[in-house]
Amino acid sequence: MRIKVFKYIPELDCFDVTPEFRDISDTLGLAEWNHVVDIGRFFCMDNDFGEHWFDNWDQREALNDKAKELGYESELLCIIDPDRFQDGKDGPCHSSEERKLFWTDVLKSLELDFDFLANMAIKNNPPPNDSFGDHITNLKKKIAGLRQRYSKF
Repeated sequence: MRIKVFKYIPELDCFDVTPEFRDISDTLGLAEWNHVVDIGRFFCMDNDFGEHWFDNWDQREALNDKAKELGYESELLCIIDPDRFQDGKDGPCHSSEERKLFWTDVLKSLELDFDFLANMAIKNNPPPNDSFGDHITNLKKKIAGLRQRYSKF
């Protein structure tokens, strides 16, 4: 089953994490300081810089009033800053406008397989009483429950 990660908000020209992905991420312990940190790492050459792909607090602040008006929390918005998607080392090869269009299109269509998410949760679940992380008890039971809940997807 495929899980859609983002919902595009045209009035704000940004994204919010879908309730389904947020629920799965929270239940399986995949959320860090936001729900898409680890996805950013994959997109950014599988390194820790990727967790910062939506570090654009000033842009969120600028949308705060309009976001509230539409029922969104601005601190949860994922705003594409096209200049964060180039490092200047061997390029850029595309303009800011092209990067913005590309990443908007990618995020609108991004879906992840539930099995991928479940495997990531199992791999990352620390042992009980680990001082470096919170162990999720009954993880396989929680995975089965989520699979049943979202099987319509």
